Amino acid sequence: QVRLVESGGGSMQIGGSLRLSCATSRHTTTTYHMGWFRQAPGKQHEGVACLANDGTTFYADSVKGRFTISKDDANPTLYLQMNSLKPEDTAMYYCTAELSPCGWMMGGGASSYWGQGTQVTVSS
Repeated sequence: QVRLVESGGGSMQIGGSLRLSCATSRHTTTTYHMGWFRQAPGKQHEGVACLANDGTTFYADSVKGRFTISKDDANPTLYLQMNSLKPEDTAMYYCTAELSPCGWMMGGGASSYWGQGTQVTVSS
C-alpha cells in the first residue's frame, strides 16, 4: 500500500510562507507521479502542483510563481513550498501518488492515492 502522511499546515498571515511535507516511501516517489491538490469548503478539489517521475513540474495558474513542488527520494518526502500566501489559498491540502500522467490530476482527475490532508488557513 502507498504511504502518504502530510504535515506542515497551519495558520499564516497574508504574504507569509508555509512548507508542506508528505512522508512516503522510496518506492512511491520513484514509481508514481507525485502531487498536491487542495479542497476548500463548498468547492471542488483543485490540482495545485504535480511532479512527474521524470522531474517535470506542473502548477495551477493560481499558484504559479508562488508555490514550488519538490521531492527527496533518499529521505523519501514530497514538499510544497508556498510563498506569498493569499486568503484564496485557504484549503485542506492533500498529497497524492498517481500512475496517470500529471495532466490528469491537474485537470481535476481523481488520484489513485492520497493522504489524510493538512489544513492551511491564510488571513490578516
